[in-house]
Amino acid sequence: MSSTGVIARALLTAALGLGLVACGGGGGGNASTVTPFVFDTPEGFPEPRLRESIPMSQQSVALGRRLFYDRRMSINQQASCATCHEQRLAFTDGLATSVGPTGDIHPRNAMSLTNAVYNARQNWANPNMMDLRQQALGVLLNEDTLELGWSGREQEMLDRFRNNPDDVARFSAAFPEDEEPVNLDNVVKAVAAFTATLISGNAARDRFYSLIDPDPDAMSPAARRGEALFFSERLECFHCHGGFNFAQSVVHQDSTLDAIEYRNNGLYNLAGPGGGNPLPEGNYPANNHGLFEFTGQPRDMGRFRAPSLRNIVLTAPYMHDGSIATLREVIQDHYARAGRLIENGPFAGDGSQSPFRDGLLVEFQLSENELQDLLAFFDSLTDWEFICEPRFSDPFGHIPMHENCGTAPLQ
Repeated sequence: MSSTGVIARALLTAALGLGLVACGGGGGGNASTVTPFVFDTPEGFPEPRLRESIPMSQQSVALGRRLFYDRRMSINQQASCATCHEQRLAFTDGLATSVGPTGDIHPRNAMSLTNAVYNARQNWANPNMMDLRQQALGVLLNEDTLELGWSGREQEMLDRFRNNPDDVARFSAAFPEDEEPVNLDNVVKAVAAFTATLISGNAARDRFYSLIDPDPDAMSPAARRGEALFFSERLECFHCHGGFNFAQSVVHQDSTLDAIEYRNNGLYNLAGPGGGNPLPEGNYPANNHGLFEFTGQPRDMGRFRAPSLRNIVLTAPYMHDGSIATLREVIQDHYARAGRLIENGPFAGDGSQSPFRDGLLVEFQLSENELQDLLAFFDSLTDWEFICEPRFSDPFGHIPMHENCGTAPLQ
């Protein structure tokens, strides 16, 4: 297991073991003053299933939105959660790998928060990140790589909010039973509550297939041809990106079991051992070994969770390390040959020959017209209502909206 995996596991275990409970004794207010939050799920979507550790109220969601965008959430007050998760980019950051507020470079690409409430596991390859609260806690406390920088400075960070009467009022409204509501546990609960509301389900394809108000013109003929390719046995895309969320690792109110999948998609095939690569063959670059970092099992080398394809056009660059710049390259240079070929340099290797490559990957050929059709289908998964929704935007006005959103007022 790499040092990244060991630290991440230890961090999460310690945090959960301590419980990070409220500072006060409780009983300071009346829970009846909290207004329940009701999910307005898109047509065809199941109800989200949240753990009791994430209290959903209008007050907690409103607080979470402010915390999500508040730069005081970072050690040097130069970044926020939204720095790596911008609404205009479907809550990604447009970088190959994210950069922390102090300049630390993260080994992973920022995953989209689109429909993150439906993820059976959060993160790219950490099986211990089971819900949005744990994910938010990990971001605050992570020291390898430093993301927001709260570890060892919790009281200092909380004082930024405790010393502001407006902030105290918002925390008190969201958590009226706590005598001292400004505490670490409530910070992560509120951020998780807001993140849970980031539900996208009104793309062109959704409108085309609506049973209530179908729009026969929502999908172009090219997008429909691309859809047929996507769901064909010839390309096999749907095996890893199926269902209402175009992702297999999902959980919701109707789930009997969490659907959890991690797959090696043939992105790398490095020789080893040595250079941080522990296996004789089939390695991935150091600090990006995937599920292997947590299990130590060779079969888990390079296995990552396949993300949702909703709003995928806006989330470039692609893969867990942001190493593929465009969707065209993802299709042509990677999946069409059932694994990427890197001919030179430290990562040289043929991913299609990896001993750990998932068996669902198959070679295929596409004409230029077929490739354009497939790209048109991906474009039909863009939900502009979601990207432009004022309820999800920056209440401080620091982060611009997408140019397609016009001048919609903030709410």
